[in-house]
Amino acid sequence: MTTADFGRNPDNFCYRHPDRQSFVLCQRCLRTICPECQTPLPVGVICPECLAAQQRGQQANATVTRLPRRRRAVAGTDGRPVVTYAIIAVTTLCYLIGLIPELGSRFEWWLAFNSAFLFPDVAFQPWRLLTVTLVHASPWHIVLNMLALWALGRSLEPLLGRGRFLALYLLSALGGSVLVALLAPGVWVVGASGAVWGLLGAMFVIGRHLGANVTAIAVLLGLNLVITFLPGSNISWQAHIGGGLVGLLIGFVYARTRKISQQQRRQAWLLAAIAGGLLLLLVIPVLVYR
Repeated sequence: MTTADFGRNPDNFCYRHPDRQSFVLCQRCLRTICPECQTPLPVGVICPECLAAQQRGQQANATVTRLPRRRRAVAGTDGRPVVTYAIIAVTTLCYLIGLIPELGSRFEWWLAFNSAFLFPDVAFQPWRLLTVTLVHASPWHIVLNMLALWALGRSLEPLLGRGRFLALYLLSALGGSVLVALLAPGVWVVGASGAVWGLLGAMFVIGRHLGANVTAIAVLLGLNLVITFLPGSNISWQAHIGGGLVGLLIGFVYARTRKISQQQRRQAWLLAAIAGGLLLLLVIPVLVYR
């Protein structure tokens, strides 16, 4: 279901065939391409111009599998969310390891996040900023998070590409941990909710840019926000808000740099700037709460 703006947005039509509406983007330049213009790669599909540039560069790791034209339409739907499935698999494996008597509790302790482990004179263990996403408090906790990741990842990963999607997930997780360190020092936090909120935020911004009807996403964000602040919910609202804000910011970056002249280098620099800014914010709790 879309708004009227969706049909009028030129970004939703093949850049080589403006009369053909499509929902598939080139994995290199993120321009919209119709089935006729799609060439499948191991990481998704690519447009003719990016394919020609890749072949001219003779990149050793760019083996292009050309399919007959009659199969290209099917190939356009082959953007399997491999990163999404991998994250779900690794997270589930870590949860199962956590169920092993004696070993499980020690394993989870090394992955959970607490801002106290950002103090070099106490125990500097920065990996916890991201590994917090691998630890969950209960079966319902991990099931709900992984279901949300599965639902969002199936749409976002083929749209963004695997590298951009993974960057979004990890930076959103980092954003959640940073806000926890700033506003809830010394509190133990577990779960991938911050990263999932980042995916939600990015999908909201990108959907708005494409002219899609994002009412359902807005309602979902609102309901989750209400549940987060319910008394006795035992939910880290700091992680949710931090991840969501970073997701909104990265979604804006992706939405505003879709032109081929803005791809790759500019996005890489902007994502690096976001990561650097988040890490700089971690200096505040180290100085204030030590």
